Amino acid sequence: MNRLGVAIATAFGLGYAPIAPGTAGSAGGVLIYLLTAGWSFQSQLLLAAAVTAVGVWSCFVAAKHFGRKDPSHAVVDEVAGQLVTMLGTGAGWKGAIIGFLLFRVFDIIKPPPARQLEALPGGWGIMADDIMAALYSCAILHAIIWMVPGMR
Repeated sequence: MNRLGVAIATAFGLGYAPIAPGTAGSAGGVLIYLLTAGWSFQSQLLLAAAVTAVGVWSCFVAAKHFGRKDPSHAVVDEVAGQLVTMLGTGAGWKGAIIGFLLFRVFDIIKPPPARQLEALPGGWGIMADDIMAALYSCAILHAIIWMVPGMR
């Protein structure tokens, strides 16, 4: 189970990117979104929830494996964050790029309570701050899509 947990936490190798592994994980999340953009809202929500739930477990495993509280190789939190960011937007590639950028900014600056959520134990802390950043990103992306014609 250790190997499977690490594989999932690293988004099947994206977390081993030599430069900006979190950005690589986010790009993987955007790719998954684009492949599932035609799914119903309920199906997208279920996918995001499943990736998040499995991510909590796999990040716990990865933290033990790498001997760090929040190892940089664990990027499933970015994958889940991108899926939550894009949730229900119906965005095409333009909106996906904006969602990607919004999420990266919010994931880096971690406005409250995102930074405080990092203090949660184990995989919960690794995942929760990204989900909070994604909720901010999702709200702003929905507003942009609503205000700017052609963003879908």
